[in-house]
Amino acid sequence: MIELSPYLALLLVGFLPNEIWRVLGVWVGGGPENSEFVVWVRAVAVAVLAAVIAKLTLVPPGALATAIPLAVRLAAIACGFLTFLIVRRSVFAGLVAGEGALLIGGLLFPA
Repeated sequence: MIELSPYLALLLVGFLPNEIWRVLGVWVGGGPENSEFVVWVRAVAVAVLAAVIAKLTLVPPGALATAIPLAVRLAAIACGFLTFLIVRRSVFAGLVAGEGALLIGGLLFPA
């Protein structure tokens, strides 16, 4: 049981509280997809994602700060954003392309 305790804590503290809000969001947002509430929720979600990406890029934690130069991190963001625009505004495609560029850039240009 001791080996499973971190996973149990992650489930109780990280996963379950978020699921409550997801279920509530599905229940409240059950109306039309073009309603003002759903548009607002999407805007907030995109803003939070952008803030997290900006923070991880400009003030990265630990190994990311020491292993990958700022220029590579900025180029990866540019690559991800261009892919997002090219692939019909697909957030998933942009994230995959940006992460791929970050990994390749980290291998080619180590700090």
